[in-house]
Amino acid sequence: MTHPPKSDSTTVLLIDDHELIREGLGAVIDLEPDLRLVATAGSVSEGIQRFREVRPDVVITDLQMQDGTGLDVVRTLRKESDQVGLIVLTMHSGDEQIFAAMQAGASGFVGKDAPSTEVIKAARHAAVSPKAFVCAGLVGAMMRRQSAESTALTEREHDVLLLLAEGLNAAAIGAKLYLSESTTKSHIARIYQKLGAANRAQALVTAMRIGLLSTVQPAAR
Repeated sequence: MTHPPKSDSTTVLLIDDHELIREGLGAVIDLEPDLRLVATAGSVSEGIQRFREVRPDVVITDLQMQDGTGLDVVRTLRKESDQVGLIVLTMHSGDEQIFAAMQAGASGFVGKDAPSTEVIKAARHAAVSPKAFVCAGLVGAMMRRQSAESTALTEREHDVLLLLAEGLNAAAIGAKLYLSESTTKSHIARIYQKLGAANRAQALVTAMRIGLLSTVQPAAR
């Protein structure tokens, strides 16, 4: 049962291809006196159509659906309105999904395993700050991305790393890559710095742990 609408209540459209989730989350939304569920949809195409019909303040959409993704919904609706709040729900809340939602123009990202209070909180945020992205895991995801970018090697540095893994010294690596020994040593120093290593052994262990040397030869282990 829905609460009697208030003049200042936030209207919500819920898009999910699972009927149980639509019914369950819809009931939770309707229990909030400041939120009002005005429509539901079971697919991307239906969700976009319903948005155009009812013009809600906030859209909460599942990420994976049979005829597309919640990101398709977000991109389409963000082009049509910069004022609508757009929340993405998903069972798979990895870093890639978080950044994809943010780049698509979402206002928030919530895992389906999160408490329903998190969805309500995200909806309220999206209603007042549709362009400010919120996600409980955003800080951690950004730290991991920053760490990954800081350890990314250039193509030349990766070539040098592979030869380090073969046991070659700076002079031999330089000869193979047609580099001076001093240039080769500079590459090695940058590799150590990026990997947080003090020596070759530490660099190789770190490189294998993060997948930079996934195809290392047995002799180099």
